[in-house]
Amino acid sequence: MLKQSLEQKQIQKLSPQQIMTAKLIELPIQSLEQRVRQEIEENPVLEEDDSKERSENSREVSLSDYKEDDPIPAYRLRSDNYSKYDERPRRETFSVQESFPQNLTEQLQFRSLSEHQNEVANYIIYSIDDDGYLRRTNDRLVDEMAFRAGIDTNEEEVEQMIKVIQSFEPAGVGARDLRECLLIQLNALTSTPVVEDAKRIISSYFQEFTKKDFNRIMSQTGMTSERLKAAMARILKLNPTPGGQVADTYGDHTRQVVPDFVLDVQDGEFVLTMPRFSVPEVKVNHRYADILMEAANSSERAKKDAASFVKKKLESAKWFVDALRQRHTTLMTTMKAILDYQREYFLDGDETKIKPMILKDIADVTGYDISTVSRVANSKYIETHFGIFPLKYFFSESIKNQAGEDVSTRELKKVLQEIVDGENKQQPLTDDEIVDLMKAKGYNVARRTIAKYRDQLGIPKSRMRREIL
Repeated sequence: MLKQSLEQKQIQKLSPQQIMTAKLIELPIQSLEQRVRQEIEENPVLEEDDSKERSENSREVSLSDYKEDDPIPAYRLRSDNYSKYDERPRRETFSVQESFPQNLTEQLQFRSLSEHQNEVANYIIYSIDDDGYLRRTNDRLVDEMAFRAGIDTNEEEVEQMIKVIQSFEPAGVGARDLRECLLIQLNALTSTPVVEDAKRIISSYFQEFTKKDFNRIMSQTGMTSERLKAAMARILKLNPTPGGQVADTYGDHTRQVVPDFVLDVQDGEFVLTMPRFSVPEVKVNHRYADILMEAANSSERAKKDAASFVKKKLESAKWFVDALRQRHTTLMTTMKAILDYQREYFLDGDETKIKPMILKDIADVTGYDISTVSRVANSKYIETHFGIFPLKYFFSESIKNQAGEDVSTRELKKVLQEIVDGENKQQPLTDDEIVDLMKAKGYNVARRTIAKYRDQLGIPKSRMRREIL
């Protein structure tokens, strides 16, 4: 018997301006330059402002005289969202390793996708964990895109974009679990008898593989011990963590980047700036505003149509100018909060002074959503007197040592890696044994924490680290 029922579901719908602001916040300064120039090219109402200072007699245009069914409120048509320099600074670039999401988004540009598909794929890319795995279900991604980004999609389209991303380098990225990760890499290899044996083991005998039940695999597949050893050797060459070895490393590719922030320390005080470099200032082209004003008092149909067109472009220009202003405010507020939180570190660059800090800590200080802080932290760099750093570098979780002091997860992972590197590979350490060794070094870490960090570092379980004789 079929039954019908009504269900209320509350979904926050973001306005077009909020979506535009969120997208601009996510962009590093180099991409921002391209985005601003694209907007200037596509919207004739906007133009580059080469003037150094705002003219005292510059006119602000009000649209309140132009009446339609949905009148636009008056607003300023010039952008003062960034401070000006007497001399435009020279563009300095720094060679740094490219972040993992940046690497993927650059590969995305070479695919023939619609603008909507690009939005979906970009959201998925920034949902991938630092180890390269996508641990969010398709239905959750659909809901998140609708709620957080105003992107209307469905599970089928999400799956299609996941498959696109899974074809990127490094092979295995975007997998939902280890089995899928290994199969993606094997499918990318040239087919040989050894590769086909490896595929068969992972696809049909994965549980036996993880338990190293070699006798069962041989009895079920008919493989000889020599064939099994060859297939296992090929599997062990695959990368179980395509995103990198640790959560705060970057890909093997290097790129030239421009810092989004520049920090100077003068007499113990921070001086933070956001250089524009070659990002143009934007302003409204007043010729189009004049067309609007003239048409507002005209009865001619053609002029009314022209005015309607200009009105839409002016509204779009307002959104863009306001979004740029909001981007500047959000980035500056977030960066100042990070500086305050990590003040001791930024004074001299002593890495031991980095305090444990998570996105929520900065969200609580700034009042922004965690997703907003995450957008700021992604793909942004700061230049200091001791080097160039991505903002994500300063975020890490914490745990207390035996002295009751907070210790960053970065330090814990380093100690864990050293312990595993020094173990006997014929008799690898269990997680319980690692816990005991960590405690002997002064770190009170639970077994489940060791398992979590081991997974993030791409370290297999003890039985998987055992070397085949």
